[in-house]
Amino acid sequence: MPTRRNFIQKAAIATLGGALFPQITEAANPQLATTAAGPTILFQGDSITDAGRDKASYYPNDASGMDTGYVHHIVTHLLGSMPEQGLRCYNRGISGHKVFQLADRWDDDCLQLKPDVLSILIGVNDYWHSLGGGYKGTVETYETDFRKLMERTKKALPETKLIVCEPFAVAGGTAIDDRWKDFTAYRMAAKSIAKDFGAVFVPFQSMFEEALKVAPAAYWCPDGVHPSLAGAYLMKEAWLRAFSKL
Repeated sequence: MPTRRNFIQKAAIATLGGALFPQITEAANPQLATTAAGPTILFQGDSITDAGRDKASYYPNDASGMDTGYVHHIVTHLLGSMPEQGLRCYNRGISGHKVFQLADRWDDDCLQLKPDVLSILIGVNDYWHSLGGGYKGTVETYETDFRKLMERTKKALPETKLIVCEPFAVAGGTAIDDRWKDFTAYRMAAKSIAKDFGAVFVPFQSMFEEALKVAPAAYWCPDGVHPSLAGAYLMKEAWLRAFSKL
């Protein structure tokens, strides 16, 4: 089984350069891939991560269990560029979830999987549902709950590498109005948590803001919350850059 150090080093190479593709295309070596269980990568979050996945398809690397969002883009890249690693990728995002709901299912949907890399994107519902969905949580609730979840994770899985993704709200999306200016505090909380827990931070908000200079929100993220296929591709690119820093 690949060691963690070798896995991270080769992940960085594959992420930045797709180094294995020349070997495959030139030699067409069928022995390159392996079926041995290797490092585990777990994606956690809400509907942006869920992306309509089939919850019954809970085995690793199952296409219907990834669906068509940013996780699908990432996993196809990783599996295709590092076949010798035997990666086991899981998507456990659930639509509508807030941090406290992640915590309620954390034993089953995170800790028992013992991920080598854990990626979390959470926060939009912690704010959105407070605007009219009956949820009374505040940014203090979000940050407190998130920190408790990270402390719990670090205690149970001290060797797990962490990626914290920035929750985002894309200006011009149909669900985004003036009230969303207060969402900045949630993004800043996520960034602070990433720093305090030694996680790599993925700056999705600034990524989308740059993308808006090229095309409108309707192209990248029509409602401002859920990315299009093009937006999911951008998220993949940003995530892989973060992954290469682990």
